[in-house]
Amino acid sequence: MRRLAPRTLVRPLLLAAAVAAPLHAQSAPAAGAPSRVAVRAGHLIDGLGGAPITDAVILIENDRITAVGRGLAIPSGARVIDLSRSTVLPGLIDAHTHVTSQPENYMEDLFRKSPIDVAVSAHVYAKRTLEAGFTTIRDVGAGEFIDVALRNAINAGGVAGPRMQVATLTVGSTGGHGDITGFSPYLKFGQFSGIADGEAEIRKLVRFEVKNGADLIKMLASAGVLSEEESVGAPQFTQEEMNAVVDEARMWGRKVAAHAHGAEAIKRALRAGGRPSSTRA
Repeated sequence: MRRLAPRTLVRPLLLAAAVAAPLHAQSAPAAGAPSRVAVRAGHLIDGLGGAPITDAVILIENDRITAVGRGLAIPSGARVIDLSRSTVLPGLIDAHTHVTSQPENYMEDLFRKSPIDVAVSAHVYAKRTLEAGFTTIRDVGAGEFIDVALRNAINAGGVAGPRMQVATLTVGSTGGHGDITGFSPYLKFGQFSGIADGEAEIRKLVRFEVKNGADLIKMLASAGVLSEEESVGAPQFTQEEMNAVVDEARMWGRKVAAHAHGAEAIKRALRAGGRPSSTRA
């Protein structure tokens, strides 16, 4: 029998090949009695590097996994979830997502949809992500603090979705990867801005994001494939500006993820103390 630490959470483990498994309930527990669940797994991948465990049983009391092993005895009165024809594995983690929306038509998304349109459908993508097996995600950039609202709704139990760490507005420079470019300078967008230049503006923006619920800060250290300018990977903040992003975030207990394509931008982000998020947009 393999015992897990009592603080091990149940949700990361119970993502199986069949998400909506039938529940074979036995007698309900008496009032005040602990809730007991037993999961039968045809194969269990525990994530510790060993071979899959066949005919495994996972015992859960309240919201904690108490034991995992092959052929464990199922306590009397426990509710049984039968996944004996499925493979059970720990919930997956995706460290780079933008789960609040699914871009389709750039012009229509930009000019005909409001943040309200995005917000009312964000829960759909959160649920899909959970059902795909991801129980924790890091969302590295969303407009209008929609990611904060989605995270809070999930935490409150009102919406189905994975645990979320959110970055809110991406921190970028004027004309940079996060700035809307290619349009007339007289065209104005009424929305929260993640654009900041110089150390003072950057520090104020980081504070604004933390104030409004950011778990981490996303810095756009370089251009990208969606940028108007042609370099793709050129740095878009000076070393001093990147230092200010990381220093201010650290003061507030936040880490910094960096969008960085080019070598020089990656080097500057690393010198500042950031951790490259990925080479994606």
